This record gives sequence, structure tokens and C-alpha cells, in this order.
Amino acid sequence: MLSGTLRSHIARSIADTLQIPFDMTDAHAVGGGSINSCFHVLGSGYAFFVKCHQRRYLPMFEAEAAGLEALRRSGCVRVPEVYASESDDTHAWLVMEWLPGAGAARDSAARLGEQLAALHHVRHAQFGWHRDNTIGLTAQPNPWCDDWVTFWTEHRLGHQLRLARDNGLSRQLQQAGESLMGSLADFFSDYTPEPSLLHGDLWGGNWHVAADGMPVLFDPAVYFGDREADLAMTELFGGFPSAFYDAYRAAWPPDAGYAVRRTLYNLYHILNHANLFGGGYVRQAESMMQQLLAAV
Repeated sequence: MLSGTLRSHIARSIADTLQIPFDMTDAHAVGGGSINSCFHVLGSGYAFFVKCHQRRYLPMFEAEAAGLEALRRSGCVRVPEVYASESDDTHAWLVMEWLPGAGAARDSAARLGEQLAALHHVRHAQFGWHRDNTIGLTAQPNPWCDDWVTFWTEHRLGHQLRLARDNGLSRQLQQAGESLMGSLADFFSDYTPEPSLLHGDLWGGNWHVAADGMPVLFDPAVYFGDREADLAMTELFGGFPSAFYDAYRAAWPPDAGYAVRRTLYNLYHILNHANLFGGGYVRQAESMMQQLLAAV
């Protein structure tokens, strides 16, 4: 439940940002992941999706809003429109368009595959982004970089391994990680990635089909990187429908080496889960590292 004070502040935020009279009549909790408190907010004939967290997470919401805007401006994929990202003394919130899911369909998944391929054709001169953001609740650094191997080594795997060291995770994880980073260039001996606009956190829980049948993406961790990093994550945590992959590959087939690099890219997310949750993710990360080292 939204407290009375927070409810009032969010209502005022909506009214001020959209320049509309807004009287919040209902706010009930809805699913939206394990990180934020999420609500379907109604009032004055309008409906919104609102995420809430502690005030210190306002930069996370601001970065998410910027990522959604970057995806929207691409004209390639549909994302919720962002209306407000603000805070009071104790809470931060993000107000977005209410786009409830209406169930998956084969043609919707195929459309998303085509749209993602189009998104990946949006390019930049460098890897990175104009601001840092988060992957889950973990800081994700995005400094501009001319070289992809350097970017992935320093700001993805290296960043997660430094967090793992600080979190006291296994020594074996550190040793395998250091060996892997020393061999990273070997995975790109005959493949040169270009900086593509990425969603950045594209697992199966971060898309759905709207009532009009159009796929909708949300919860991004945007940056410019190798398109294979996005494609790899779609195969993590359950994967996407086969029609999605058929359509993407028809629009832009992956390089032959993707079958190996997929594990390299998903290692980043498994390391992040190891840092957030520990347990079996640590062993899974170690296993993936050994698999990659054996492929060098």
C-alpha cells in the first residue's frame, strides 16, 4: 500500500508533470520484479504504472527513464512512456504509462525479433553510454571506450569480479576470472563487434505483449555494445519463444562464434546474481568460466 504522504506526493508529481488535474482514487500493488514496490495507480480517468523505492535510488530511476527514452527515440521498439521521476525526503518514484500484458502470441514474438534486430542497427562511434546505470540494483559503469574487449574486461567482467572480491566470494572465482580476462581477446580474433544500441537487461521477464498485440520492452540497462550481449541474455533464465529467434536470425544472422561468446556474455549476469544472491550462482559462474577457458 502507498502511505498517505507518499500517495499525495506522487499524485502531485503526476499533476504537475502532465499539467492535469489528478486525484488518485486507487493504488494497488502489482508485480514488477523483486527490486521495487510497483503499483497500478488510477484517478481522474487516467492510469499509470508507478515504481517506488528509497530516496537514494532516485538516480537508478533517472537512468531507467533515460534508457527508456533512448529506446523510444530509436523508433524501433515500443516502451512505456515516462512521465515523472522524482523523490521526497524518504522515497523515490518513477511514473510511467500503464501498458498491461495481454498474453504472448507467435506473431508478437516474431515482431519483437525483427524490432530487436532493427534496434541493434542503431549505432554509435564508441562503446558505453553518456551515463552510468544499474543492472538490477548493481551499479553498471558505462564510460565511453573505443575498444570492446577493453570495455567488457574492465567495465563488465572486471567490475563484477571486483564486487565479488569485496563481497568475499570464493577465491576460485577470482582466480578463474583473472585467467579468463587475460584470454578475452582470443574470443574476438575473427570477430569485430560494433557499438549497437542495447536494451542491456533483456531476459524473458522484461517484455510482454500489449492489448493491441504489440511487444513492449521495459526495465532496460541501456548502453552501446556488441549486439550479441543482448541476444545472449534472451537465452538466459528461460529464453524467448522460437519465433523470436527465427525472426531475428532472418533479419540479421549472428556470427558463427556467437555460440561460444553467448556464455561469455551471460557470465556477466550470472556474476551479478552471485553478487546479489550468492549460493548456486557462484558455482554456476565458476562452471561457466571453466567452460570458456577450455574453449580458448
